[in-house]
Amino acid sequence: MTNETQAVLDDLKSMHELSDEQFQALLLDGVSRTFALTIPQLPQALVGVVANAYLLCRIVDTIEDEVSLSPEQKGYFCAEFINVVKTGENSEVFALELAPLLSAQTIPAEHQLIHVLPRVIQITHSFETTQVDALAECVNTMAKGMPIFQAQNLHDGLATLAEMDKYCYYVAGCVGEMLAKLFCHYSPEITERKTELLKLSISFGQGLQMTNILKDIWDDAQRGVCWLPQDIFTETGFDLKNLTPETKDAAFSLGLEHLIIVAQEHLHNALRYTLLIPAHETGIRKFCLWALGMAILTLQKIKNNLKFNRSEQAKITRNSVKATIFATNLTVRSDFLLTVLFNFASRGLVSSDWTYRNNQ
Repeated sequence: MTNETQAVLDDLKSMHELSDEQFQALLLDGVSRTFALTIPQLPQALVGVVANAYLLCRIVDTIEDEVSLSPEQKGYFCAEFINVVKTGENSEVFALELAPLLSAQTIPAEHQLIHVLPRVIQITHSFETTQVDALAECVNTMAKGMPIFQAQNLHDGLATLAEMDKYCYYVAGCVGEMLAKLFCHYSPEITERKTELLKLSISFGQGLQMTNILKDIWDDAQRGVCWLPQDIFTETGFDLKNLTPETKDAAFSLGLEHLIIVAQEHLHNALRYTLLIPAHETGIRKFCLWALGMAILTLQKIKNNLKFNRSEQAKITRNSVKATIFATNLTVRSDFLLTVLFNFASRGLVSSDWTYRNNQ
């Protein structure tokens, strides 16, 4: 037994004494500092279910990212997990089967998450039926979609931007849909805008996911994976087969600029999504706006350093996070001011040349 595994098991003993809310908050802090920051902003009635939803999605991500699992094993565990979430049954068997297969490349917090999976599932099935259905449908979409891509050779990127869109839907667009359903379940007033929310919800998830893909190009490359679309870079004159951290090719930078613009357009839809939430629901708006603001600042950081070759170089600073929180908190109730703030933060991301060419 490794020291890391022993540390995980020692932590598990103390977690038994925590309330469900404390338990999920501790897990979130380990696997995602961003969501550990944003989820507590939600109304209390949504905190538990959204935290649980994220943990379920993170379990699917853990399966997808585990380097020691073959595509067939990943497909098997994804299918089994769908049944676990839907029924609430066999969670202990599932965790006992998966946990020993996780490698040292999976972070300790994710090892811990798999070990405590039965309690996560128990919490899932403490929610109302409509909420459980929304969570299960999201997991079903994600866990069925991811293995499709795991079966491909991802070393040289995806074939097309449409394929990237499809991947982003399976990873994050369906999460946007789930959040819209949970928000509607929480509020009859929000339900009145359900049709519009669901239309924009996919962009909300996709904009955040595309930003993560661009930020994490080099982390993914270390795992032999590339999520960039070949057609965009072929158009600019760059072959993704030649991509290395030493790449300084202007054609590659131009391809990155194109993807930044596409991501920004999705994030603009994410703003429209957020503005459909009533202004008095400041907690839900903050949850959306903080993630949106940090994504826009990340795109700006990439745009200003297109030749970055380490993922850390694209991460925004703590001061940028604080500035995002401060600015959105000041403007959270005003659709006009939020639109002005978004346009200001997005300045320079979309070139007039791109706008001209795409309006022809």
